[in-house]
Amino acid sequence: MAGAIGTVSGIALGPPPAQADLATPRTQEWQAVPAPGSTPAAQLRRIAAAGPQLAWAVGEEGRVGASQGRGLAMLWNGSAWTKTDLSHLNHTRLTDVAGVCAASAWSVAQPAGTGSPLLSWDGATWREATFPGLGESDVRLNAVAVGPDRQVWISGSRGGAARLLHGEGQEWQWLDPLPVESANLYRVVLRSPGEVWVSGDQSNGGGWSGLVARWDGTWTVLPPVAGLRLGIADVHSAGPDDVWAVGTEAGIGGPPGRPGNPVLGHWDGTSWTREEVGFTVGSLSGIAGDAQGRATWISGWNYQDQSRSTYLHRDESAWTVVRGPAEAAPAPYLNDVTSVPGTTEFWSVGMTSPTPAPPTEAYTERLEA
Repeated sequence: MAGAIGTVSGIALGPPPAQADLATPRTQEWQAVPAPGSTPAAQLRRIAAAGPQLAWAVGEEGRVGASQGRGLAMLWNGSAWTKTDLSHLNHTRLTDVAGVCAASAWSVAQPAGTGSPLLSWDGATWREATFPGLGESDVRLNAVAVGPDRQVWISGSRGGAARLLHGEGQEWQWLDPLPVESANLYRVVLRSPGEVWVSGDQSNGGGWSGLVARWDGTWTVLPPVAGLRLGIADVHSAGPDDVWAVGTEAGIGGPPGRPGNPVLGHWDGTSWTREEVGFTVGSLSGIAGDAQGRATWISGWNYQDQSRSTYLHRDESAWTVVRGPAEAAPAPYLNDVTSVPGTTEFWSVGMTSPTPAPPTEAYTERLEA
């Protein structure tokens, strides 16, 4: 795998940065919400919300150093997070989650052995689901999205090629391979029932470049987001000429764990433009839209100021830096941000420090209306 998801992921864009009107960093009413019950080191990597009374968050717990941990899943019931029992499963990490109602959600996991499992939520527990390729050693499921029609879209790979797996829970179909060699897909995002966006990275011979593509019955691959070891962590499309991509550029070499540079790119239908972020060392991990479908919140990590969580917020035409609550965690690191359907609220998830080693714990924040 070229790029890495988590503390180092990234993208790079061809043209030099365009100056943006960046306001002085400000604090908005993001509040830390306890997510108890996990075993350090723990982190939440993805979150999905069906409404103000229902959300799912997934990740890993019990990780010590380089040793693998085990899957972690949590459920929001409108007033508190509770840990979901996964003792009947054998997974080292849950990498993504999506759901639309109390009795229907989906997650993809990293197995302890070979293959890549798909999990379904029935309202009470997570169970493994069957799909074409289950148990095959070259199958990887990386991300999942679900639409209001309960159609499920999963990005991953099979037979050496990046693909989408599409289904309704009973019947599944692998779609045509993405026409890009040596590609990894880390996110899948629905704009409408027939329009699916993916993001990740692709080999460029000496490293990797950012990858963004659209599926609407056939593949449309945007020009590479060029840079020095760059992968796109998330993508948001408000239309064919208004696509935002976030991630991190790893840059040239360096010791393991060296922080990269946050990257924010905008596609105007013709080319990518790189925007100023407001800090120079760190990462951008997730992006969420408002009720009108416009990109509005980005989760990030500012290496140079780790006292609070870091966001970018778009107001009119400018992105501004927003800080999370003070003294909520030693050095919070955010992996994802999502909107709460039917509201103006948002969730973010991550871990209490950027190092996935004890005593790091699972962490969540909420922006209420």
